[in-house]
Amino acid sequence: MTCGVFLELLAREASPVEFEGPLVQARAQGASATVLAELEAAKLAALRVRSIMRRHARREAELAALFDTAGDLAGLRDLDAVLEAITRRARRLLNADIAYLTLNDDERGETYMRVTDGSVSAAFRRLRLPMGTGLVGLVAQTAMPYTSAHYLGDEQFRHRGFIDSAVAEEGIVAILGVPMRLGSRVIGVLTAANRSERPFDQEEVALLGSLAAHAAVAIDNARLLEETQTALEELSAANEVIKARSAAVEQAARAHDRMTAVVVRGGGVEDVAAVVTELLGGTLHVLDADGRHLATTGAESASLSDEELSGVMASAHSARAQGRTVRRGDLWIASVTTGDEMLGTLVLRTADEVSGADQRILERAALVTALLVLFQRSVTEAEGRVRGELLDDLLSDRRTDADTLIVRARRVNVDLTAPHVLMCARYESHDHRQRAAFWASSFAAVEHGLAAARGDEIVLLLPGERAGDAARRVAKELGASLGRPATVGAAGPVRGPDGIAAAHLEARRCADALLALGRRGDGAGASELGFVGLLIGDARDVPGFLGGTLGPVLDYDERRGTALVQTLDAYFGSGGSLSRTAERLHIHVNTVSQRLDRISRLLGDDWQSPERALELQLALRLHRLSR
Repeated sequence: MTCGVFLELLAREASPVEFEGPLVQARAQGASATVLAELEAAKLAALRVRSIMRRHARREAELAALFDTAGDLAGLRDLDAVLEAITRRARRLLNADIAYLTLNDDERGETYMRVTDGSVSAAFRRLRLPMGTGLVGLVAQTAMPYTSAHYLGDEQFRHRGFIDSAVAEEGIVAILGVPMRLGSRVIGVLTAANRSERPFDQEEVALLGSLAAHAAVAIDNARLLEETQTALEELSAANEVIKARSAAVEQAARAHDRMTAVVVRGGGVEDVAAVVTELLGGTLHVLDADGRHLATTGAESASLSDEELSGVMASAHSARAQGRTVRRGDLWIASVTTGDEMLGTLVLRTADEVSGADQRILERAALVTALLVLFQRSVTEAEGRVRGELLDDLLSDRRTDADTLIVRARRVNVDLTAPHVLMCARYESHDHRQRAAFWASSFAAVEHGLAAARGDEIVLLLPGERAGDAARRVAKELGASLGRPATVGAAGPVRGPDGIAAAHLEARRCADALLALGRRGDGAGASELGFVGLLIGDARDVPGFLGGTLGPVLDYDERRGTALVQTLDAYFGSGGSLSRTAERLHIHVNTVSQRLDRISRLLGDDWQSPERALELQLALRLHRLSR
């Protein structure tokens, strides 16, 4: 009877408290001490049987979980799914509130959260623990399991504020962590934790260790599978790569042959650019070293915007440093260089992707363009030496037959019998001497003139009759090329070799006068420098000075029979007093005012400024003397 009661309790898996029921009932009925002793012994035996049965059931569940895990590994396809299953089983078998798995980052010296089950804190799921820090960091570093019944108060671990804060936010109290090993190397930690204070026994440590071993195998299998798949993909792609490279080499060879043929035929930069756009499509812009446009080929002729050009020049320096094509939006930029010198830039605009092989074609085109530029520079320099020597002879005091000089000039396409202007250009930096000489030689060749570098000045002889206009143009373009002001004095026009040396002296005086007047970066001839030009010019063109200074008033008096010149002379002679001017001319003050208003309309409102007034008074004096 006694055993039957306890067997029934065992059969329905009653709780340990219910096994006290038969004893309590027997005491209430006044059972003897012998009966009570038998009941106590039977109870203890039943509880031992119950404990054994529960251990067996637990072991059966553990074995089933390990068997399922082994099955997951055998059919491994998704590493994340396998690790999540292991973590979930660890939580269930240990009856834990939370289970999580971390992986080691050897480069950073940390272990980081990889999978969690039961976690509610985002900060906890993002944790990265330095090696040796906290319980998990200590397990990852030492490869030994650790447990704590109350982690936050456990002094055996090195605590960090951000770790304890995340643990507290998750509400974790008790923690068990075991290492995941591959041979002697620890790759991570598998952990179970509870939100209440509770010790973990050795059986739970062993079970979690078994699951950690399976997790390590799963990670290693996934790594091996990934490496195998990668190797297969690489092998599979190798043939495609070889085919693509073969096609790229063939295309590059064709491009090389075509660009070489262009050079052999004597083609220019535009011809090379045309080959590039024919092969690659899009639009190709060819720029010089300063970003100025040289040529455009392709479907569209739209030029680069100022913003694009600024970005292109910055990228061109990067392309030069890397020796490779640089991309900027839909622009592909290759630098045209030789040694340490930047000669220009190729800019391909296309909406299509440009492959590596096509980029090599663009880079090869940049190399061919550099060769063409250097060749053209050599030709220009050789021609420049010829032109410079001719101009030196024209400027020298050496007596040379004029006809011989004219014939020599015709050989370089210069007609000395036509009107020419002579210019003397001054610039400040000695570092720019070679660049200034090259610019002048190129400019003179294009303009069918002559150029020579003499010390810190450039001398130009160009076709034309308007010395001042030519001087201003040269000052602007030479200054832009050098990136600093250039001051240009001019003289002429001259015809034939005989007047060139004298014109050179006058042009130099004009340049000196411009610098003395503070007009650095400007250009002018003697006729545009007012009375200063009258003083420094060889021609002493008094009528020209009068016409430029007083001409409108003289013409008005001649057409209308008025006395504006007389009034102006009297006005200056009386110190600018209206009343004294009226007395000297025997006219009313209002008449003087009206005449001065007329003079203002003819000469401009600034005629009384000190500089204009001085020139006007000099012109009035010369006008009286000439009469």
